[in-house]
Amino acid sequence: MSEMVQKIEAILKEALQPTSIEVEDQSYLHKGHAGAMKGGGHYKVEVISPLFEGKSLVEQHQMVYQALGQEMKADIHALALKTSVR
Repeated sequence: MSEMVQKIEAILKEALQPTSIEVEDQSYLHKGHAGAMKGGGHYKVEVISPLFEGKSLVEQHQMVYQALGQEMKADIHALALKTSVR
C-alpha cells in the first residue's frame, strides 16, 4: 500500500468515520497523462459512512473533497468516487 493511499485513508477515516473504506492507486493506468506527468496521482475511493445520511450524492462527494482539500491541490490529480450510507 502506497504512502499516499495510507494518507487518504487516514484523512477520510478521521473526517467521515466510515464503516467501510477502500482506496486504490490507479496512477499506473494513466502514465503519460498530463496530470500524472506533473506528479498528481489517480485514485479510486469507495466510502460508506453514516455521516452521508440525508445527503445527496453531490453533497457526499463534496464532503470527501473538503476532507482531502490540501491533497486535492497538490497530490491528487483525479479521484473516482463511490459514496453511500450503506
